[in-house]
Amino acid sequence: MAAIGVYDSGLGGLSVWREIRRLLPEESLIYLGDGKNCPYGNRPKEEVARLADEAVGHLVALGCKLVVVACNTATAAAIEELRAKYAELPIVGMEPAVKPACLNTRSGVVGVLATERSLDGDLFRRTAARYGEHIEVIAAAGRGFVELVEADKEQSPEAEAAVRAVVEPVLERGADQIVLGCTHYPFLKAMIERVIAGREVSIVDPSPAVARRVKQLLEEHNLAAPAGSRAELRFETFADEAYREKIRRKACVAENM
Repeated sequence: MAAIGVYDSGLGGLSVWREIRRLLPEESLIYLGDGKNCPYGNRPKEEVARLADEAVGHLVALGCKLVVVACNTATAAAIEELRAKYAELPIVGMEPAVKPACLNTRSGVVGVLATERSLDGDLFRRTAARYGEHIEVIAAAGRGFVELVEADKEQSPEAEAAVRAVVEPVLERGADQIVLGCTHYPFLKAMIERVIAGREVSIVDPSPAVARRVKQLLEEHNLAAPAGSRAELRFETFADEAYREKIRRKACVAENM
């Protein structure tokens, strides 16, 4: 049975993998966490596009029936080129969840946490311009966030300091919506909740919407696993075996988040 491929620079895409598992428990999944080149956030767009092409090509070679680019930075750098190159393959990217945040804000101020490369991309700019009219959209780079998640330090004092340094200035400007614009960031959700405690602020995670889009495309292309199928899970990486084991452990953490 053909699998759904889920790709990220590292461990972060497991936040999307988790939502697909929850919504589509009968679907087999191949998770590819690059690992070797993580993080992507400060790399040139051309380099990220090349890495994304190599990753998607690998998942295609493994026979995946649909691929999720569960990396905001890779989506921003390469999604259009990937869809053109692999035109026969449904490919789902990460949309900046600016729309729901702008529709639900009461204060008129929305904070978007993402990598520098994602915030500098055309996708974010277009989305913010389209839905952010008359709304202040604050772009804030989550400096150090990816590295903390990769190091399993989400609950550490360093994580709290990093999150406060990024989130508190956004809150001070009146944001009542905080968008998680990188798939690593849901692993820091508990720490973000600690920082915003006592305020009426919503955290917007686009991962469930991505899972719903996957379900929709499987049905449209008649690719859904037959009822009663037993899902098989596989973990791939361009790093070493130790990193593959790290992905497996993080997948267990993700499923219990």
